[in-house]
Amino acid sequence: MPLTVLSDADIHALLISLSKEDIERLQSNLCDAMHDYSKGSQETCAGCSGNQPKRMMIPGPNKQTTLFMPAATNTSKGVKIISLASPPNATKTPSLASLDLNSSFDSRNSSPAPQSPSRASSISTNASLSHTTSNTSTKSNTPYTPSSSITSPASTNPSLTSSQSTTPRGSLTLLDSFGNPYAFLAAEELTAFRTALGSTVILTKREKVHSITVFGAGMQARWHIRLALLLKGPHIHHVDIINRSFARAKAIMHDFYTSDEWADIRERNPKVQFSILSSEFKDRHQHLKDHVRKADAIFLTTPSTEPLFPAEILTHAEGRKKGRYIAAIGSYRSHMVELHPDILQQAVAVDHKHHHHRHADEGRVIIVDSLEECLKGAGEVVQAGITPKQLVEVGELMMVKKASMREIEMGGEGEKGLKNWLIKGNVIYKSVGLGLMDICVGEDVVGIARERGLGTHIEGF
Repeated sequence: MPLTVLSDADIHALLISLSKEDIERLQSNLCDAMHDYSKGSQETCAGCSGNQPKRMMIPGPNKQTTLFMPAATNTSKGVKIISLASPPNATKTPSLASLDLNSSFDSRNSSPAPQSPSRASSISTNASLSHTTSNTSTKSNTPYTPSSSITSPASTNPSLTSSQSTTPRGSLTLLDSFGNPYAFLAAEELTAFRTALGSTVILTKREKVHSITVFGAGMQARWHIRLALLLKGPHIHHVDIINRSFARAKAIMHDFYTSDEWADIRERNPKVQFSILSSEFKDRHQHLKDHVRKADAIFLTTPSTEPLFPAEILTHAEGRKKGRYIAAIGSYRSHMVELHPDILQQAVAVDHKHHHHRHADEGRVIIVDSLEECLKGAGEVVQAGITPKQLVEVGELMMVKKASMREIEMGGEGEKGLKNWLIKGNVIYKSVGLGLMDICVGEDVVGIARERGLGTHIEGF
């Protein structure tokens, strides 16, 4: 078997070429692997949790941490080695919720929101960034280019990712069942993709997804937006990006409307409109509340150490009326937190039916990728005091869901409560990432690369 070597550029080119059907196939394979992880036995399943070695963390200079993540599926084994930069001032990273935001920007309007008098001299806006749906309804050889020139205030704090990248960089080595190495992959793009692939598994079954809100504007945010638009098609009308840096969020929106890489998704989603909320903008509290409450799905993709928005936006009776799906994937250590612990505590609280306000169904559990890893490494879970009985692994849940829906299709009752909660209730998914996910998705990526002749293939290795 040849050794396949895939660079980040190779992997990027491969991943952006995947169709909706390709993504669904990869998701199905990932669900099967996660089910093996949750329900398999050590004697019969190489991919069960009991056969997964513990990850190892080694601190390094310049606030770098290197993670060694060995794992195995039923067909492959391997190890991902990645280095991550700790967030600056890791004990207290400012969140968007605590920043002084001075205006909002919405691509549905022809110009940025009015400036407050105190900020007018520090913001120079020479042209508006706008679009109409007709710009994306047909495919053209000449991409639509918005006219925009916006200078951010010099005093604005730079985004976390622009000042010190926290994107994981490293490699994934894959071996066959006999221990022979057959692939070596760059891990940066692959990690972002497999995380988004896992986050959007439940999203695909949601009944109503017209508006999504994404916190962050890095590679994870890009892949969550891309897969959401690919999988939910024309159902999504609004994409709201909330990020400390306007420039990074604007870059995602600009790419969507101009880049050939997004052309097919543009054509399938002609009505989608973007808006941006960043540290340059005014009326921050109201815009933040509006974006969070109107969202049908929220993706949190930042390495924050403070909640990204106040808990009361969702814990208040008004915030509970609407069911939404929340995926928190950016924080991966116990001191890091994106979602306020009060939101998790409310989600798992016993409902005594004494409330006087109608609210969406709660499952009384938080969905996680790994119960063991999230109990010790997910800041939201740790700080909320969530117990093992209040967590359910996605691998276990998705198989129950499949069985339930299959029974309903055959005329049975199914698990109606479970189904209703998953498709239209308040659902929280927390992921800290598993090496198993990398091995599973890496296998599929290597297979596709060989079919399409991508990458470098070394014979007789």
